[in-house]
Amino acid sequence: MGKVEENMQETAQQYIQRILGHVEGQDPIKVQKTTAAKLHKLSQGLTPKQLRWQPELGKWSIAQILAHLADVEIVASWRMRSIIGSDGTTIQPFDQDVWASVFQYSKRDPKRSLEIFRLLRENNLAMLKALPPEAWERHGMHLERGKETIAHLARMFAGHDTNHVLQVERIVVQLRKAGSKTKTKKTKRKK
Repeated sequence: MGKVEENMQETAQQYIQRILGHVEGQDPIKVQKTTAAKLHKLSQGLTPKQLRWQPELGKWSIAQILAHLADVEIVASWRMRSIIGSDGTTIQPFDQDVWASVFQYSKRDPKRSLEIFRLLRENNLAMLKALPPEAWERHGMHLERGKETIAHLARMFAGHDTNHVLQVERIVVQLRKAGSKTKTKKTKRKK
């Protein structure tokens, strides 16, 4: 992929396809139930410096991803409750990069972000579990992506989770590789 292609923003439809592709054939509720535990396991044992390490300029650290997930869970809660309360309601988009900057994701405590995400997620899953079957087809009109039912949103949030879990996994692998190289260099110097 060339530089020009890398800098092009994906369309709303491309975003939907990419995110839903992460959970194709999976139960979105089961995916959502496991996300907090997966993130806890991945981040366990990492130092504050490692949690704030950015894999490259413009890419989020684990701490920033966790802060983002906590904020997105607030968005999920509001969107779903708005739709359930008023079928066909307008769904307002938000700019995640603006939020990351304004809400200082890089300075947030990653453990606290993960705990907030976990609690909000449990609350949202309890709400979904209590919904009657017909409520899953209630919808909102997203200003960028169009009609989104509760069932669709559940799949989108599960895919969004998976997208970020995969990012965290890649960062952890990079940190381990960097740690192994540092240990190898220290061992060679001692000889």
